[in-house]
Amino acid sequence: MNKPPVSISLSSYGADLVRQQGQGCFTTLLAAAGASRIEWREELLTHEQPAELAASAQAQGLQSIFSSPLELWLAEGAQPNSALPLTLQRAEAFGSKWLKVSLGHFTDAHDLTALADMLAASPVQLLVENDQTMQGGRLEPLQRFFAATEQQGLPIGMTFDIGNWQWQDQSATLAARLLGPHVRYVHCKAVARRDDGKLIAVPPALTDLHLWEQLFKQMPAGVMRAAEYPLQGEDLLQLTATHVTTLAGLGQIRREPVHV
Repeated sequence: MNKPPVSISLSSYGADLVRQQGQGCFTTLLAAAGASRIEWREELLTHEQPAELAASAQAQGLQSIFSSPLELWLAEGAQPNSALPLTLQRAEAFGSKWLKVSLGHFTDAHDLTALADMLAASPVQLLVENDQTMQGGRLEPLQRFFAATEQQGLPIGMTFDIGNWQWQDQSATLAARLLGPHVRYVHCKAVARRDDGKLIAVPPALTDLHLWEQLFKQMPAGVMRAAEYPLQGEDLLQLTATHVTTLAGLGQIRREPVHV
């Protein structure tokens, strides 16, 4: 059975380290750890050149996802965010097949025809994520958005961030059941609450992995998935390889051994 594609969001290595070393320095690590994809983070870019990062990923046999904090819909106006075409072009320049953005302030009055025209001009597939905000991190607006895009036949997939639902006190289990068919990318993230009450991303415990296993059953088989939680330690290669193996196994059909 082919293993599902596993990506690593470079934010997992910590903003300071990634900005210090540059995102291109991680392609060799990810490939050696068994990952098949890398997620560039727009907010962590410093002086990297798009063509150099694209070449670095290609040389290691990695496909890439470009993650942008852009909100697809702004609070005012019916048109998509005017920065979307340039962001699609930037994702393409970085060698990325996918662009991940947030939903923003979607309403039924928004112009999906204009969005369709923007997407038709780019080979990059748009993936819309549930973020941690009131407007983009709740189930109901995401349901309405994906129902509308499906009706219009727009080629837009969902990035399902498992942990982000907790920021708006939403059920990941319910979200997976209602949005699962739209999911094309999964951000795997466990969440803990600090003593000061702030929610933070943490590596998964066994209980988290058991929950994730159930969530993946609601999504397309073999869906792309990524670590987006702290990967920090002295041996980053071994640590990353362990988590790549764990994430690749989620949602896989396990056959019982045949006894003869």
